[in-house]
Amino acid sequence: MYIQQSDLFWGMNRDFVKKVMNIAEKKSYGKGHFLFHEGDPAVNFYVLIKGQVKLMIGETSQMVYTVDRAGEAFGWSSIIERDTYSASGECMEETILQKIDSRALLNILEQDPVNGLIFIKRLAGLIGNRLVWSYKMITSSSQASVSMTGGTGQIEVSEAAA
Repeated sequence: MYIQQSDLFWGMNRDFVKKVMNIAEKKSYGKGHFLFHEGDPAVNFYVLIKGQVKLMIGETSQMVYTVDRAGEAFGWSSIIERDTYSASGECMEETILQKIDSRALLNILEQDPVNGLIFIKRLAGLIGNRLVWSYKMITSSSQASVSMTGGTGQIEVSEAAA
């Protein structure tokens, strides 16, 4: 059911969606459970049913994105044939997911090139949106780190900049 609600699958051929639903496994995870770690073999793709998953990168586990909308997909490293996940995924609360084996999904995509192409285009859009979101986060945090507030919460402008 939630696969049909996912932006990636919305409006696609019913038989195609049914094939994907047949390989999806509904799984529940507790708060603090790691679905995967950065550098782990990328073997599964996920669609959120309920809950919240924090995606983090680096040794300090810098949060890069929060998956919190029903139907939202993640774990795309496994679909674009990356050998490993580019981030770690941790459940921030009780979480229910559709877990999809990436090899089986890729097989379905290859068997139905029309819907497969639509899926890949939508996946590229999802990745692009997250990239833009990341750029905005980097820009806002870098500006915040160099802006002087003098403890007032207001940005001070030097005479040279004015």
